[in-house]
Amino acid sequence: MWTTTVAAAFVCALATAPMQCARDPEPDKAIEEEPGEALYGLAEQFRAKGNKDARVATLRYLVSRFPASRFAEMARQDLDALGAPAPAPAKP
Repeated sequence: MWTTTVAAAFVCALATAPMQCARDPEPDKAIEEEPGEALYGLAEQFRAKGNKDARVATLRYLVSRFPASRFAEMARQDLDALGAPAPAPAKP
């Protein structure tokens, strides 16, 4: 009996949940940071604190895990300026 009630409530919740369309928000109107943006911001915090090793590691992670991010190219340029080679993108 209990499982039937829970199942009915779940189906009802799904039926009344608002539909959301999958779309990419405009970058200037995005509410959440994309992973590349968050990682680049973290790398900049490491730069400000003078922690070069953490900055390089963060930039390399960004480039390898999110190569299509708009921040990946900036990360590659920063790595070149630091004399640290950028890694190859990670395979899925």
